[in-house]
Amino acid sequence: MVRSTSDQVVAQIKAGSPYLTQLMSHNPEFATLALHGEPSTLLQDLCKQIQSHSDCHAQASGNDDLGIFLRQKKVEAALLIAIADISGVWNVVEVTRALTVFADACLKVAVNFLLREAARKHKIILKDSVNPALGCGYGVLAMGKHGAAELNYSSDIDLIVLYDPLTAPLVEGVEPSQFFVRMTRDLVALLQDVDEHGYVFRVDLRLRPDPRATQVAISMDAAAIYYENQGQNWERAAMIKARAVAGDVALGEEFLARMKPYIWRKYLDYAAIADVQSMKRQIHFVKGHSEIAVRGHNLKLGRGGIREIEFFVQTQQLIAGGKNQKLRGLRTLEMLDALAQAQWIAVETAQELKTAYCVLRKLEHRAQMVDDLQTHLVPEKPDAFERYARFCDYENADALALALTQTLQTVQRHYAALFEAAGNLASDLGSLVFTGGEDDPATLETLNTMGFKQASEISATIRGWHFGRYPAMRTARARELLTEVMPKLLKTLALTGEGDLAFLAFDHFLKGLPSGVQFFSMVKANPTLLQLIALILGAAPRLAQQLSLQPRTLEAVVAPGFFTVTLEPDVLQQDIDAVIPITTPRDEAMDRARIFTREHMFMVGARILSETLSAEDAGRDYSAIADVVLQKLLAVIVRDLQTSHGDVPGGSCAIIAMGKLGSCEMTASSDLDLILVYDHQESAEYSTGTRPISMPQYYSRLAQRLVTALTAPTAEGTLYDVDLRLRPSGSKGPVAVSLTSFIAYQQGAAWTWEQLALTRARVVAGDGDIIQKLNSAIKASLCVARDKANTRRDVGEMRALMLHEHKPSSAWDIKRIKGGLVELEFIAQYLQLVHAHNDPGILNSNTRESLKQAHELGHLSADHSRVLLEAMGLYQRLTQLLRLCVTDIFDPETASRNLIDLLCRAAKMPNIQTTEGFLADTQSQVAAIFDDLIGRP
Repeated sequence: MVRSTSDQVVAQIKAGSPYLTQLMSHNPEFATLALHGEPSTLLQDLCKQIQSHSDCHAQASGNDDLGIFLRQKKVEAALLIAIADISGVWNVVEVTRALTVFADACLKVAVNFLLREAARKHKIILKDSVNPALGCGYGVLAMGKHGAAELNYSSDIDLIVLYDPLTAPLVEGVEPSQFFVRMTRDLVALLQDVDEHGYVFRVDLRLRPDPRATQVAISMDAAAIYYENQGQNWERAAMIKARAVAGDVALGEEFLARMKPYIWRKYLDYAAIADVQSMKRQIHFVKGHSEIAVRGHNLKLGRGGIREIEFFVQTQQLIAGGKNQKLRGLRTLEMLDALAQAQWIAVETAQELKTAYCVLRKLEHRAQMVDDLQTHLVPEKPDAFERYARFCDYENADALALALTQTLQTVQRHYAALFEAAGNLASDLGSLVFTGGEDDPATLETLNTMGFKQASEISATIRGWHFGRYPAMRTARARELLTEVMPKLLKTLALTGEGDLAFLAFDHFLKGLPSGVQFFSMVKANPTLLQLIALILGAAPRLAQQLSLQPRTLEAVVAPGFFTVTLEPDVLQQDIDAVIPITTPRDEAMDRARIFTREHMFMVGARILSETLSAEDAGRDYSAIADVVLQKLLAVIVRDLQTSHGDVPGGSCAIIAMGKLGSCEMTASSDLDLILVYDHQESAEYSTGTRPISMPQYYSRLAQRLVTALTAPTAEGTLYDVDLRLRPSGSKGPVAVSLTSFIAYQQGAAWTWEQLALTRARVVAGDGDIIQKLNSAIKASLCVARDKANTRRDVGEMRALMLHEHKPSSAWDIKRIKGGLVELEFIAQYLQLVHAHNDPGILNSNTRESLKQAHELGHLSADHSRVLLEAMGLYQRLTQLLRLCVTDIFDPETASRNLIDLLCRAAKMPNIQTTEGFLADTQSQVAAIFDDLIGRP
């Protein structure tokens, strides 16, 4: 490039840069020196003046004077470097080196000044007053463009500040962390605070390890441990350009030497490239970046921009630098030559990218010189673009547009060739970059566009995932997989309609995962799985908790036939036999039973949410799971008790399921209403073991151990809540009841409400003989002739008492409200009690089947049957969803949109208002039938 005359330079500045024009008018004498002098000599003089000023004021107190002086010299350096650039005296390499040299000088002087200040305040003992940084235990690493000596005209300086508490010569009693953190904050303020004199350099400390969780200065050992155990691949790439620049340089160099194995791995790390590369690919999907443009194009981040050249170099350095030390350099242009010499790239490729780099850096510098802004954008408006073209030494806008287009296309062509085999990590969502320490503005814009309201909080949380703050994210492989699925994950969560809540639920879920690799691998292989997970997280917190405790449950979801196969009892029995052999110790059996139950209940819940399982079938499946678990735990506990107390002569026992389990209508939150009944030889008084106990004591112990096995929290959580109050005499009676006592009670002493409950009795576990006897006894008790009027009165009074003691809050209290599920069940149970004597076929523990039988036998009109069966279906569909998704009474005002939509579809109504009206109308109809058949006192 031909050097311009001073008049040409001045004219070019006045036409293109208001900022430089102002600097020249405020500093005419220095502007004349810069226009006519040797820039290298003048830059050296500026650096010497800074050092001299610092040395001369070494005994002074306060940083105001130094701050003013540095700001004044920054103005002179900015003017000098700009003139050397615009005049053609310096090329791009010399400009970036000059900017870095001046930054280094300011940083060193600032650190030395602060160390002297600390010594004056008796905080630190300096080893050398002339060189205060020597052995001070406080080192500053320059990162990024500063570390590579490639600073741009209006660049931040990226720093990592380290200290060694073991070697720092601090005065006794001075806490290292507090001291060096305070010193670092003073350093930042000294350099970047803006006053009437401007600023020296903007300082960015966000490249330090996990910046949201660490102080601005971090101990050397803590930093090393972080990188060695949790460092991300993008941080490896960033560390390539790290350079010890100020303070205790020997300390900084010692740290970088320790980091070499972390940065430069011996094997060809192709897998790591996808993680680093993802940043660039995701950046492209935002306006102005995704395609080559001219006006408004981002010279740094856009297609064919500076970042692509840097990534082109750094990714190959990561791959090959472990074996070839010549590829470990800091500077982009030098490394392009080194890659060519090592035959990693063609010589022509290196030359074309070097030329493109210089063109783009020059254009970047000129864009920043216009108003001293940290911008990388080409002006968009035609008149501004024309002025910018001439300021960049092009004849006109068309000439710049042509040159820039060719340059960007060249870079893109080489970059695409390097990564042509890499998959696309995003669709058209926008920028999704979650690296570094602070928010990426374009990423926040993307999140807002997607519908997230708390974009900044979400961005910070995701960065925390990448920093390995959760156990699931500790491994590099988990973080790489997360990067790949992130666009799809965020899109799926956003589509729930309540993206922020869904995201919080996913964060809670991820926090509970012991490992992330398995989960993210499944999601990657089965993208539709995310939709189900989002639905679970957004609508069913109970399921989400189960999922976080046992993510392997998802393996069943992706298995063929998951959404069509029902849980057949014989298959469940085979499954639990394989999981809990009869010889399994009791404590281990308890844990395995919890895992088994959680897995299978999750499967049922997932099918309810995905609307591939009817409410009636869900009730049967939940009950079938409980059946086999009860059978297995009873067998294990009987065997365990036999080892302690021997056998019972002629002994047998059985479990009667009552309530929802008895009627095969369980939900996700149902407890188990149980009665344990036993029998033995009439002559037997004690068990036969070495520690014999009486029969009642034996079976009471059995019942207590069974309840413990079902309810006690273990390492695998809890299993079921158990209620034994439906046994004869309720809570006043023994926890286990003999067969003779049970029969005698039911036939002579049972209250009407106990007889109602008995209609849902179902023997679910035990020995063959006693099961048969119990079934006969239950049927006989229910078939006793009754006074219809007395029974009706008892049922009506009991219902009135329930309504008085438990006043429902809304129509969504489906069970207890007038005309709700309880009244519907009471109708079915009442009909069985008053008609079973003449028509035993009416007996059925399942409510729906009992109502059908009542109609077929002529005890329920067709209209009543239709209303009750339709109501039963509605109540079951809504209840299964609500028990799965809500832990309290449902409130439409606070419910998620996902749950609202599910409930509306379950009711076959268009919206929640219509659903509520339909539900209330159904309840009124059921209440009217209750009044007609039973009446109210």
